[in-house]
Amino acid sequence: MTLPITLFYGGILALWFLALSIRVIQGRVGPGAPSLGDGGDAALQRRIRGHANFVEYVPLVLLLLALLEISGAATWALHLVGGSLLIGRLLHGYAFSFTEQFALGRMVGIVLTLVALLAAALTALFTGLQGL
Repeated sequence: MTLPITLFYGGILALWFLALSIRVIQGRVGPGAPSLGDGGDAALQRRIRGHANFVEYVPLVLLLLALLEISGAATWALHLVGGSLLIGRLLHGYAFSFTEQFALGRMVGIVLTLVALLAAALTALFTGLQGL
């Protein structure tokens, strides 16, 4: 079993995570740059939060996506979850790590991420209950 849909979204999201990681690293380079924490630098704090927020949501949704794919969930449902997660994380990460103020990106990004989490959770719950 290859889980092509999960692999597709996981691969794209991993590349975006790499970009967010590089943004944090860039903020830690140079004279006086903090090696831990944000050192009171608001821009670095935003980069760190964009990176950390990704880590807080993506693993669980990808895990649920993989379990749903294994369980034979409809392709459209898998793409709804994966697409919402991808677009949500791109918008949110861009808003935090690449701009000073992109409130719409942050708001739409978290809404789409929560839609992905809710859709994956409810589909997993429904699928699991059918097997009991």
